[in-house]
Amino acid sequence: MSFILAERLADRVDAVIGVDTHTDTHTAAVTTPVGTVLAEITVPATAEGAGVLLAWAGRHTTALGTGRRAWALDGARSHGVGLLRVLRAADEYVLEAPKPATGRRRRGGKSDALDAVRAARGVLAADHVATPRTDGDREALRLLHVCRRHYNDTRTATINLFKSMILTADENLRAQMRDLSTLRQIQHATTLTTATGSDLDRLRRTQLTALAEQILTLDRLLKANLTDIRTLVNKLCPTLLDQPGIGPVTAAIALTAWSHPGRFRNEAAFASLAGVSPVPASSGRIIRHRLNRGGDRTLNSALHTIAKARQRCHQPTKDYINRRTTEGRTPAEITRNLKRYIARQIWRTLEATA
Repeated sequence: MSFILAERLADRVDAVIGVDTHTDTHTAAVTTPVGTVLAEITVPATAEGAGVLLAWAGRHTTALGTGRRAWALDGARSHGVGLLRVLRAADEYVLEAPKPATGRRRRGGKSDALDAVRAARGVLAADHVATPRTDGDREALRLLHVCRRHYNDTRTATINLFKSMILTADENLRAQMRDLSTLRQIQHATTLTTATGSDLDRLRRTQLTALAEQILTLDRLLKANLTDIRTLVNKLCPTLLDQPGIGPVTAAIALTAWSHPGRFRNEAAFASLAGVSPVPASSGRIIRHRLNRGGDRTLNSALHTIAKARQRCHQPTKDYINRRTTEGRTPAEITRNLKRYIARQIWRTLEATA
């Protein structure tokens, strides 16, 4: 998505249509470039409703002059994704509505119509506005990544439960598992018999076997998931994997956030989204910056993983750390600088080759 100055947006369009999207309905409001509300409508959240909304918007914007219009969707990649696809197919100019401040929304009241007006006025007032992320391979990467996170979280929780059941087992079973690694314990649990012992022992062994099989199934899913991610990353931007410390998963996260060429006006905007843009934290004689706690935390975590990998294995990064340490920089400040540099490098690589 590209970023545009708010005043230029008002000069380029005759109307902005804000849409508050929901599961069953979409509520839209047409506003002038100065934020005056001209009309409101609520349509079903279906393809037919989107057609009605397009025709309605055409009638109201054509009367204003050239009929140029921009759409500001609240929840463009969630409840509004169906409407987003219809609008893009119709070659409409679609923007993502900025999130309003919670306190401001509470003071002004809450309704679907008010939220639609806020979406339109939000893009007019914002310093920079953005188009939503694309579908296609980028969306496929996003789906693979969210599934991978689910598999990992489920596997961790299952292993924790598996370990707790061993901890309270009878001494015979605990002795069998005591000197084994986690993987060996899981493999051994799939061979446990339930022919002997008390009802409690048989029940425990049955559940341990079921949990072990579930963990092994998740391992297979994670392996297949990584293969699919690697294939898509190699298709979209194979040069990204040539960078030190970047693997298929971190590359997929970066590609998902970047989405498509021109989405960010420059590398500083990408760093801001990643939450690695420097935040001034100076006072008196001390001039310094601190870590940014905002932005896309998933992308920020990926940059952190890359930075830590380079700190361990990349000699130029080790030399940089030593030099900055002798200059009196703290480890947190050095990490912030590394993540900012990595964000710049990734953005340039994606813009040039993806």
